[in-house]
Amino acid sequence: MTNSVPEFEDADCILITGSNTTSSHPLIASRIMKAKEKGAKIIVVDPRKMHIASLADIYVAQNLGSDVAWINGLMRIILQEGWENASFIKERTEGFEELKKAVAEYTPEKVEEITGIPKETLKEIAKIYATSEKSSIVYCMGITQHATGTDNVKSLANLAMLTGQIGRPSTGVNPLRGQNNVQGSTDLAAIPNVYPGYQPVTDDAIREKFEKAWGVPLSPDPGLTVVEMINAVEEGKLKGLFVLGENPLVSDPDSNHVEKALDAIDFLVVQDIFMTETARKADVVLPGASFAEKDGTYTGTDRRLQKIRKAVEPPDEAKADWDVLCRVGKAVGGKGFEFASPEEVFREIAEVMPIYHGITYDRIEKEIIHWPCRSEDDPGSPYLHKDGFAKGKGHFTPIGYKPPVELPDKEYPYQLTTGRLPFHYHTGTMTRVSPSLTHEVNEAFIEVHPTNAFEIGVKNSQVVRLTSRRGSVNAKVIITNDVKKGVVFMPFHFAEAAANRLTIAALDPIAKIPEYKVCAVNIEKIEESEA
Repeated sequence: MTNSVPEFEDADCILITGSNTTSSHPLIASRIMKAKEKGAKIIVVDPRKMHIASLADIYVAQNLGSDVAWINGLMRIILQEGWENASFIKERTEGFEELKKAVAEYTPEKVEEITGIPKETLKEIAKIYATSEKSSIVYCMGITQHATGTDNVKSLANLAMLTGQIGRPSTGVNPLRGQNNVQGSTDLAAIPNVYPGYQPVTDDAIREKFEKAWGVPLSPDPGLTVVEMINAVEEGKLKGLFVLGENPLVSDPDSNHVEKALDAIDFLVVQDIFMTETARKADVVLPGASFAEKDGTYTGTDRRLQKIRKAVEPPDEAKADWDVLCRVGKAVGGKGFEFASPEEVFREIAEVMPIYHGITYDRIEKEIIHWPCRSEDDPGSPYLHKDGFAKGKGHFTPIGYKPPVELPDKEYPYQLTTGRLPFHYHTGTMTRVSPSLTHEVNEAFIEVHPTNAFEIGVKNSQVVRLTSRRGSVNAKVIITNDVKKGVVFMPFHFAEAAANRLTIAALDPIAKIPEYKVCAVNIEKIEESEA
């Protein structure tokens, strides 16, 4: 996030897209509600009418996978009306003329045809966002989990720069992270093309720095992403997997393909706090400690570091993840695993990561610090790009609309999108052992528009078979106007009817994120005896 969570309260306009904020990020949603109480305009653009949409001043449902088109359409209107921030563009950006040419074809009429957003509403959104003093963009995985996810994010960045809605409090482009400490894990290089602190593995000087710090030679080549690993298993190029706190058999796209790979792999290790569906296939299961059973730090979605403290001892042989990893590292002859505490680990983190250089355990005990924080007298950075972008000038990226990889046809006439419920977390590993949460919802379902339910001949709570080119699942029907005609929504928490048996493993070519949010499906009514 370019800005901090508390800043949402003082925004004049908040544009939310691809985020079920009240469900998946309720504390952030509470800040947005406070902003609305203060007079902020809330705009929601999402294919599904969620609770946050009921709070919006403007809500529109775009067609699945059409985000670049409506964002380009906003920018064309802004330019036509003269609402762009000319001084910001001149002083702090480059590539403006190319962007201007790229968005020229996205007339309100064309955008309405592609996205389904009425042209008059598009104009109203453009005016409110561009002319408000402090406008903030909030997005989540409804934007990123597409084969065009990088294009979607760059388009939102274009919009913010065009209007100068970045580099100031309560503005910016603010992705909400999907799970706890995702920001911290990516800061620490849980992505295959960078070292900790987003330092590229392909940079010779940076690689030499880490070789010196860790005392081992390092490869100049980026590693594989999750989906690429599964593909490499199938191709016989990858023989072993160490899965830490993840349940790919339920969370990854095209689960049938994942299952075949995990069944075929030579050696599988899973480290977790529960016996997940993936762990049941493992050769070795290592028991980790839960959040309440270990010390350390989290880095929140807004780059704020927070200290966590052990409340109880881990049960039986369970140990904190850092301890398990150090034991495994030493057992296989690795160097640099002689840590005695999480604080010692953190000291090394701060040494090798410039954006963490000024952060210590003592400071985060007493202060609120957001990285980058480059020295111990640096107060940190609640918002980014105050006086300029890290690379110099912000670069506008001209982007054209591309349709989803898989479109409906006669055999698969509906579009499936997946998401979360407020009562469950990710693959349900933790929440589905909670009686109070399972009492709320404990089975899969699909949301279907009334027109489509009539076409299929189903009523509420009837069981249907949902089929894609990759697999089938059975689930009950909920008939609702919250989804558009032709669109089906399904939560992905339930392993016994896993939505990801249906989803497509098409990847964004840059970020390598799968297209979880749209694929083609068919719906068939089935008899109760088949359910």
